[in-house]
Parts: sequence; C-alpha cells; structure tokens
Amino acid sequence: MKFQNAEIVRFLKINQAPRGQTSRFWIDLVANGIGQSILVPVIIVRGLEDGPVLGLTAVVHGNELNGLRIVQRILSQLDPKQMKGCVVGVPVVNVPSILNQERRFMDGEDLNRLMPGKEGGNHSDVYAYRIMERIVAKFDYLIDLHTASFGRINSYYIRANMNDPVTARLAELQNAQIILNNPGSDGTLRSAAYELGIHSITVEVGDPNRFQKGMIRSGTAGIYNVLSYLGITQDVIEESEEAPYLCENSYWVYADRGGILEVFPDVTDWVRQGQIIAVVRSVFGDTIKEYRSPEDGVVIGKSVHPISQTGGRILHLGIIDKTK
Repeated sequence: MKFQNAEIVRFLKINQAPRGQTSRFWIDLVANGIGQSILVPVIIVRGLEDGPVLGLTAVVHGNELNGLRIVQRILSQLDPKQMKGCVVGVPVVNVPSILNQERRFMDGEDLNRLMPGKEGGNHSDVYAYRIMERIVAKFDYLIDLHTASFGRINSYYIRANMNDPVTARLAELQNAQIILNNPGSDGTLRSAAYELGIHSITVEVGDPNRFQKGMIRSGTAGIYNVLSYLGITQDVIEESEEAPYLCENSYWVYADRGGILEVFPDVTDWVRQGQIIAVVRSVFGDTIKEYRSPEDGVVIGKSVHPISQTGGRILHLGIIDKTK
C-alpha cells in the first residue's frame, strides 16, 4: 500500500530501497484511539555500493523544527549514484506532537527522556520502543537534531561522548560553537542508540518553533563533513578556523524568586564568577533580586521569556575543564 507516493511498512528495511535511488517510506508505528495508524516518514538515499548507514533524526520534540529542514535539505541534495553506503532521514520522529504543536508526547511525557522505551509500557513507552526497534537500530551512526524549548534560545552546540574517539570526531566535524561532553545514560535517543553500539551525537541547532537560515546552514555543513568522513561522499571536509569551547559539564542556573526576568549575557558569551547575569523585577519595576554567575563558564543557552515563576531557568552554563 502507498500513501503520498511512499510505501507503508512496519519496519525499516534498507535492503528494500533500490541502489542508486532515493526512496520514501512510512513506518506504521502505532495506532490512535480510533484505530488509525500513526505513520512516521522515512527517506532513504542508498548508494550504488554498500557502506555505512548514517541516520538523521529530527523533531523528537514537536516544537523543534530546524532539524526537519536540515534533513529535508540534505536528502534532497544527495546524489545516490555518487554515494557509497546509505543515509536514512527521519524528518519527524514525534508525529503526534508536531501535529498538536506541542513539545511533549500526547500523554505528556518527554520522549527524549524515555529511550529506549518499553515494549509493554504506556503510550510514550511503546512509541519510543518502536522508534528504536523499527528504525534507529538499523543505523551505524546517528546525528539527532534538536533545538531549545519554549521561551529559551540555544547556541549551536553538540552533546557527545568525547571519551569515544569516533563520536568525538563526529562532534568536532560539526564546527559548532560549543561541545559538551555528555557520556552518560540519560534516556535520550542519542544515549539509547549509543548503547546499541551506534556512534551517536546530538546537534542543538538554535531556537524552537521556527526555521533559522543560519542555523540550518551550519547544521547542514556539519552533516556534509560527516558524510565525507564516513566515506559516503567524496567531498572535502571543511574544518573550522576557530576551536569550540569544550565543556566537561554544564548546568542550569535557576531563579528562586518569581517576577519579570531579564538575562544579560548572550549565548556563547564567557561569564566570570560573580558577574551579574540576570535581574528579577516586580510588576512595578522594582528590583527583587540580582543573580550572579556561580563560576566561570560559557553561556550555552538562556531564557528569553520575561515572565519567570519561582524556579524558572535563567541560563545554561557550560564549565570548561581548565586542566585541558
């Protein structure tokens, strides 16, 4: 059966895609409450020769759209007759949430904290499990594309296990502003894939609910570098002239008072310990509290929504290992 000129299948089967062609499939993943299938779109660009399989995933959160455009652009520009191996693009992982214009899954859970899911779990558990089993498990390498969430902005930065030389190289090839060493098991798609032996990184490309041309260009260029590194294409790798900040850890600074929030540093700014980074004011304009940086670090992301409840986020601070 076909829908919108793409075949409907239950599992991703790369060998079903003809060599030297671009193919489109719908993965029949789960069903909604009236028995209609929820279909996940997949694009396969398969070269004439066998080689590595690179997976590109986007919209694990329904409001993170830059990655969708990056996947579309990459797979529309590749020439399968000049390739070795295969590129599999999943432009939308979280189909229910993008349709509802919501970040989280339809039961309120965050898919990127549930991976690899559960075969016999609740709605989101099963959806996550089948994403892993039916699609992601077929990859050799994975680049998972994300953005900031509502009311926040991100730098162009990478999350990767920098202790693994292969994933470290994938991260470096993105020519990002910041790389965050993040090796742990945290329920993300990236970490679940890595535990299956798939070399995986997360690429954070900007802000939610919009297409940003500059971020899309940067993310596209980084993926082209990876295609060359893996030997899928024969393009020249473009190395960055500036080294990124390499952060060994990071954390959010939170406000313990509610009010009107103004955050002063921009993303990628370096801040010093004790530097004023934000102020919370009352509705009358009086200063309630000033916030200072707890230590030296680089601003990975920050809140841009002025209305901040008690416990609201201020900024995401990346900490560099000074011994390196």
